[in-house]
Amino acid sequence: MEINAGDTAWVLVSAALVFLMTPGLAFFYGGMVRVKSVLNMMMMSAITIAVVTVLWVVVGYSLTFGGDTGRVIGDFSVAGLKGLMAPEAVSGTIPTLAFVAFQLMFAIITPALISGAIADRATFRGWIVFVALWTSLVYFPVAHSVWFLDGDNPGGFIGTGIKAIDFAGGTAVHVNAGAAALALAIVLGRRVGWRKDPMRPHSLPLVVLGAGLLWFGWFGFNAGSALSAGTTAAVTFVNTQVATAAAVIGWLIVERIRHGKATTLGMASGAIAGLVAITPACGAVTPVGALILGVVAGGICAFAVSLKYKLGFDDSLDVVGVHLVGGLVGSLAIGFLGSAAAPSAVDGLFYGGGVDQLGRQALANLIVGVYSFVVAFILAKLIDLTIGFRLKEDDEVAGVDQVEHAETAYDFLAAGSGLRGHSTVVRTTAQDDVDTDTAEKEGAKV
Repeated sequence: MEINAGDTAWVLVSAALVFLMTPGLAFFYGGMVRVKSVLNMMMMSAITIAVVTVLWVVVGYSLTFGGDTGRVIGDFSVAGLKGLMAPEAVSGTIPTLAFVAFQLMFAIITPALISGAIADRATFRGWIVFVALWTSLVYFPVAHSVWFLDGDNPGGFIGTGIKAIDFAGGTAVHVNAGAAALALAIVLGRRVGWRKDPMRPHSLPLVVLGAGLLWFGWFGFNAGSALSAGTTAAVTFVNTQVATAAAVIGWLIVERIRHGKATTLGMASGAIAGLVAITPACGAVTPVGALILGVVAGGICAFAVSLKYKLGFDDSLDVVGVHLVGGLVGSLAIGFLGSAAAPSAVDGLFYGGGVDQLGRQALANLIVGVYSFVVAFILAKLIDLTIGFRLKEDDEVAGVDQVEHAETAYDFLAAGSGLRGHSTVVRTTAQDDVDTDTAEKEGAKV
């Protein structure tokens, strides 16, 4: 098949948009933590870019999309991207290297999402080792199982065997990362002072900036997954916008009913919940279906983030409540709201399609969620027992930025040197220690 310039341009631009999502995630997560953890939170995303890029070139792309071994993983046939610079190396209507670049950005952001669950308390070396191992042992085989649909091979067992639909990553990215996040939160344990000390976001403007960059980049994430500049890209683009806007409304309604206020943090979190939920379904539902899905996902995720207090696990930045739950909601919604009029061409229960597709979606997410959780749990335990994954208590209290990176995000003394005295500066740096009503109320707002 000949290379199409328009399709190639769209995929390369989409790859750049998806890449922007990881710096956006760094801002989003960085704003949500306390002052003493900002740099570490952003560094966890930044180092993921570096580690996964190297892995992807050396073996990652080949293990994910280079042939098939047992319908669960690829092979080493194109390790080092061997032969992919040749003019005849084409994937559909785009150069294979364009596809390589696009999929690399998915491989980067998936483990980066996990980092939010262990904010404030993980060693940097432990995180680096975890990213390398989890990406190799979990992401590569899961992405192959879901997305490897090569016509010359049987294909991945989830995508072509179970026939579950995951247009852009609800299962392979969000459920996958969310399950691993739950495992790490359990292994590393609770932060010092959890449920006793206020752990409010230190900068809501950074959170909103990060959410805006994620929303912007997500158009590449979803519409770019069409791999061509045509009707499918247009449908997924519109569905992404509609579902995200609706999810903001759904989240804020729940927040208003439960707590009497609609918050900035709730708005940002609702947007991310909608983006997560529409990811698997953006090619399977109509715009009206996307609207319904968004409202439902926003409301459910707004409830889900407070479950950690009832269940007793410290998911610092609500990766489980937003990504695991949101990914499940979006994936299962295909079984209800899927329409044959959409690009994926599958009718869900509400369109007369019965429960078959719902069963496929549930089975796929169960397999991926359990596998990711178990492997992440084992890896985290091994890392903690060997090189150490959880910070020492004194280091955590002192601040992970200073302990792990010998830096601080803000020089308050320099900023306040021109002020009359330093009382304002002291109040700012001590803001994290000011009491609030309850930690549960703060968590419910996230």
